[in-house]
Order: sequence, then structure tokens, then C-alpha cells
Amino acid sequence: MAQSRVTDFYARRRPGLAAPRAKSACLTPSPSGLVTPQFTRSSSRKRARPSTEPRSDQPAPPARRRLRLPGLDSCSSSPADPSSPADPGSPVSPSPVKKIKSTTVSEGPVLPATAQQRHKVPSKDSISELQSCLRRARELGAQARALKVRVQENAVESCTSDATVPTEQPCVEKVPAYQRFHALAQPGPPGLVLPYKYQVLAEMFRSMDTIVSMLHNRSETVTFAKVKQGVQDMMRKRFEERNVGQIKTVYPTSYCFRQECNVPTFKDSIRRSDYQLTIEPLLGQEAGGATQLTATCLLQRRQVFRQNLVDRVKEHHKAFLASLNPPMTVPEDQLTRWHPRFNVDEVPDIEPAELPQPPVTEKLTTAQEVLARARSFMSPKMEKALSNLVLRSAESSSSGSSSPALPATPPATPPAASPSALKGVSQALLERIRAKEVQKQLAQMTRCPEQELRLQRLERLPELARVLRGVFVSERKPALTMEVVCARMVDSSRAALSPGEMEKHVLLLSELLPDWLSLHHIRTDTYIKLDKAADLAGLTARLAHQLHTEGL
Repeated sequence: MAQSRVTDFYARRRPGLAAPRAKSACLTPSPSGLVTPQFTRSSSRKRARPSTEPRSDQPAPPARRRLRLPGLDSCSSSPADPSSPADPGSPVSPSPVKKIKSTTVSEGPVLPATAQQRHKVPSKDSISELQSCLRRARELGAQARALKVRVQENAVESCTSDATVPTEQPCVEKVPAYQRFHALAQPGPPGLVLPYKYQVLAEMFRSMDTIVSMLHNRSETVTFAKVKQGVQDMMRKRFEERNVGQIKTVYPTSYCFRQECNVPTFKDSIRRSDYQLTIEPLLGQEAGGATQLTATCLLQRRQVFRQNLVDRVKEHHKAFLASLNPPMTVPEDQLTRWHPRFNVDEVPDIEPAELPQPPVTEKLTTAQEVLARARSFMSPKMEKALSNLVLRSAESSSSGSSSPALPATPPATPPAASPSALKGVSQALLERIRAKEVQKQLAQMTRCPEQELRLQRLERLPELARVLRGVFVSERKPALTMEVVCARMVDSSRAALSPGEMEKHVLLLSELLPDWLSLHHIRTDTYIKLDKAADLAGLTARLAHQLHTEGL
């Protein structure tokens, strides 16, 4: 027996104590109009089932769910409410609320007619709210329709304006960044860098020349199918007839192309009677009269192909320089790098040359050809039907919209400065600035690699001069050997230089500033003497002036 049951048992057995708290019940009107409280006691161990008859002497516990009906909340404060205390001796008349509750409990969740009508009839507040919502919805609908009309008018105006103004550039697929900025990512000193697509074409020519040389040296007929498979295996890129046409455009004397049939093949997809594109290498001056393609010949052909690509880029570069303001002219033999504003990777692609095509066999593809061929042995009805078909096809082709021609791309000229930005500046000053800029760019484009290396050393000399003076001050000696000075300067300079490169910088310092730095060769060593009393600021100014003079 649980503890609660034991306590309840002893509380009931002991005399003089109050009766235990009974289960909550609802009030039920008796036939005599009196409310008689009833208690159910059980001495068994099973929990007593609460009586189905409602009582009003005890309030309902919070765990019991009471049935709430809409529209009957106002009756909760009536004397018949179970939550209100009732005198068991006073007569209670049955009210509509109790009738509804008892009916609901006994017959299920079916509302009486009065409650349903009371629930369906809306109140005045709900009617006013519905009217205000309806009014608000009408206002929002009117605003939405007005906004829609305004958007349509704007769209029509934009379409008309776009129709009047022609497009400046055609829709071109965007090239990946590693191709658009390929020239900027090249290692080493700047020079005549080829565009990415030109370098890929040069690599295709090298691979194609290798495959062709292997097949040609063993006296095998070279076909495009064999070369295509070999080049794709070497480069892991697609190799089509268009690339072969580009190679022919760049280097027309490299191969001889023909369409031949009855070439031995070992594939089911290619029949022996089909025409195939055959490739024969032209052995001219590169081979020196030999009948085979040697490694030297392949290297010479590769150099010729690359030089032809560089010449093509030079032509576009020359056109770009002519479009500048003011125009520039640079001799091609003195050109060592491209103009700073010349975008190398935007050079137009090479147009493929025409390759020999297989002979066209006569095929009847249109109704007019069929009519011309079979006019003699066809019935008049069929001839009339074919004539109508020819007329309908001609009408449909003439009524079809012709594709608009694409406008030519504008020249790659730099954007001219707006007149408002240069307002108030004299024209003579602008001309001098432009002339100086052209002179600087011309010197930069015609500079050889040795001059470029000397300029890089001149840029480091002011800092190295301060480091060298610090080395002599810290050592407190009138002369030091070249090895010691270079080792100290390598440890103290910001640039990562080797001792041999640092020695070249010291020699350049002695060449430019002989009154400050002097070299003395004694036996096998070279000693350096420095004038510590010299003005370091004046020496730095002299070095900067020398850099400015040679940089132009």
C-alpha cells in the first residue's frame, strides 16, 4: 500500500477529524430542488472511481479540464457556477448553463441551437473590423495596380531607348582570369611575352611536329586522325582542324595538306574509301636537303614558328601605338617590351586558313534539285506538289528575320581625359607632360636587359651607401677587405643578395662616387677606403640624379 493510501486510511479511521478532501464534482439539480452532497468511500485498495453525478460543495481541481462553450462565459459568475460556493440547504433551480453542460457531457460535443446561433451572429466590433480590413485591402489593391502601370511604362521607355541606341560591343563569353592576365604573371624580367592563346598554339605546333616527325621518319602516311590523337595525349587539350588551320596561317611553309582516299586504316569508324586529310612536312632550308626530320630541324622550325607569332603581336602593338595621343613609333628591331597600356592577352585570335576539303559528291538535298532531276519521269501531280513546296520554302526564308551584323570592335585606345578634369590647365603644359611621358615609355620599351639590370642596382645604391658607411663606422678602421665589407652588408641590407651580387653593387658605387669610395688592390686582396666625413645626403642626391638620368 502506498504512503498516501495509508495516510488516507488512518485519517478516516481516527474520530474527530475532518473528512478527507473528496474528488471534485459538479452540481446536479435534484428532483426536489435541493442539492444533496454525496461522498463515495471505499475501503478497498483500488482507487475509487469518481461519481458521475456532479457536485457543488467542492471546487474543481486544476488538473480537471472543464468544458468551456463559446458564448457562455458570461454565465460563469451566476450562482450556478461550480466555482462559486453554494449553500447545500438552499434550493437551486436548473439554469440553461447547467442544462447545456449536462447535455454536452452525456451526448458529446454537440452544441444546442441557442449556442450555435449565438456563436454565428457576429458582434458590432467584428463587423467594424471587417469593414476596415476590406477598405484597407481595396486601397492596397489600387496602389498595386498604379505601381504595375508605372513599371510597365518605364519598361516600354527603356526598350525604346535601347532600340534607338545601337550596342557598342557584342556579347562575348568572359575569358578566365588565368588567360586574361597571363602576361602579367610571367616570371623573370619583362619582355616580349606572347598571349596565352598564342603560347598554347606554339605548344600545339611543337607536339604536332613531334608526332609528324615520328610518322614521317618511318615512312608512314601521316593523317590528321593519327596526329589528333597523339597531340591530345601529349597536351591533354582538344586538337581540331581549326588549330591546324591556325598553324598553317602562322607558318604556311611548314606542311603540305592534301585530301587522299584509299589510305590504309585500322579503325572500323574510318572506311578505306573515305577521304582523309594527309599531312606532309616540307623539308626546306631547315633540313639542309635531308629526307628526315631531325632534332635540329625540329628546333629550328619551332623557333621560326615562335618568331612568326611575335611578329603578329608586333603588328597589333604597332597599331596600338599609332592610335595613342600623341602617336608613337618604335623600330621593331629595338623593341624589347610592350607598351605598359598594351593588353597583350586581348590580341585577336589567329584566323584559321582553309584546308583542303574532300570532293563533294552530288546529293539531292532540296526540293528544287529533286524537281530538276526527276522532272522527266514524274507525274504532273507530283511536279505541282514539289513546285508549291519550293515556293513555300522560298517565302519562309525571305520572311525570316536576318541576324543583325555585329559591330566592329573599337580600337584599344586609352580613355581620354574629360575636359572638365583638365579645366584651367594650360595646353602647353599638357603637351610637355605628354611628350615627357611618351619619351619615358619609349625608353622603357627599347631598353635592353643589361640596362634593366643596371637600373635595378642603381635603385638599391642609396640604401647600400648608408649601410656601407655604418659598417665602416662600427669597425673603426680606415680600410676593410672586400670580403668583410660584402659579408657585413649582406647581413644588414633589406634586399636578399648574395656576396657576389653585393660586390657588383660596391664596384658600381666606386664607379659613380670615386671621391667617396676607393678600391685598392694589394696582392690578392682588394681593400676599400671610405671618406667618413662626406655628406651622405649629398651622395644620395647624386645617386638619385644618376638613376633619373639613365631611367629616361
